[in-house]
Order: sequence, then structure tokens, then C-alpha cells
Amino acid sequence: MITLAAFSLSLILAITFHEFSHAYAAASLGDNTARSQGRLTLNPLAHLEPFGTILIFLAGFGWGKPTPVNPMFLRIGYRPGMAAVSLAGPVSNVIVAILFAIPLRAGLIESGQSGLSIAGFSSDAILTFTLEQLVFWNLLLAVFNLLPIAPLDGFKVVLGLLPRNAANSFARLEPYGPGILLVIIALGFLSPDLRILSMIIGPILNSLSFVILGRPLM
Repeated sequence: MITLAAFSLSLILAITFHEFSHAYAAASLGDNTARSQGRLTLNPLAHLEPFGTILIFLAGFGWGKPTPVNPMFLRIGYRPGMAAVSLAGPVSNVIVAILFAIPLRAGLIESGQSGLSIAGFSSDAILTFTLEQLVFWNLLLAVFNLLPIAPLDGFKVVLGLLPRNAANSFARLEPYGPGILLVIIALGFLSPDLRILSMIIGPILNSLSFVILGRPLM
């Protein structure tokens, strides 16, 4: 129960920080659409999507409500504006992961094999496990969302960085993005050898966690 609570809380907070940062970036660039819909807040209830939240508890993954953005109001233009707003979510997750890793990296509490000691319900073990989950889910959300596949943030980031002609060609892939993503995820359930997402995300996440935490988390 404690493990589930720490796991769920960590993922919910990671989603909240992610979506709030999209809203904050959009508002900073002149678009108050998210603010007007009550999304410029760190209250998790404003960012959680009902079905995605239920899946967090039942299946170990989930999602939040996409942050509404009207690119017409972004002062720096459509493509660079959407790239900046999209990048804000993953960047915020990395920053939050670093902040939660500081107590572990600095040795302020015991780090290490918290999964083995959590059954003893010691406060240090519970706190360690929770902080590790917060670091893990924030890093995972950042890396996953930076994949250049629509509707993930990475798609709009790449779109904003490419020259106009290349961006126009790349934009034609957007309608196929969700289908491609679903196929990639489904393949992972069919066979461990087809876990393409893990093959891509795992090494990046472990490299980041090694730099931030001093050891891999996967």
C-alpha cells in the first residue's frame, strides 16, 4: 500500500509539474488560454484526466489533460512559440527531478536498496523510495515526451527547430503519430525483444539518473 501510494503520488506530481509548466510558458509568451481555464496552477486536480488517472492506479501508467494553447497569441510566432511551450514541460520535469535527488545525492537520508527495506516501514526507507520514485517519474516523463512523435512534445520541438521547408514536410507526419506510438507501445507487450520504447528511453534515463543521482534507476 505504501509502495502504491508513493508510486501514484510521484506520477501525479510529475504530470502536474509538466502540464503547469506548459501553461506557465504559454502565459509568459502571451497566450492566456490555459490561465483562463484554470490550468495555471499546481493543483493536481486541474491537470488530471479521469481515465488517465484511473489507469495510474490500475495499470501503472497514465496521463493528464493536454494543456490548451492558442498559438495565434504567442508573441514569438507559431513554430518557435509552440516549440518553447512544448519544451517547457520536459525541462521542468528534469529540474524537479534534480531538486528531489538532492537529499539522496547529498546523503541527507539513506539511499540505496530502498525496495528491500520498505517492507519494514522505516521512515528513511519510505522517504528514500518516494524520492526515488519522484526522480524516476519526472525523468521518464521528460525523456518520453521528447520523442519526436506526435502528439508528444518532442514533435513540436523538432517542428520549431527545422527550417521552414523541412518543417512543412515533417508536419505531414503529425496525423500518423498517435497510430505509430500505439503500435510501438503494443509491440512491447507482445515480446520483451520488441520493447522499442525501453530500448530508446532506458539508456537515456539511466544516463540522466546517473548524473543526477549517482546511479541508474532502471
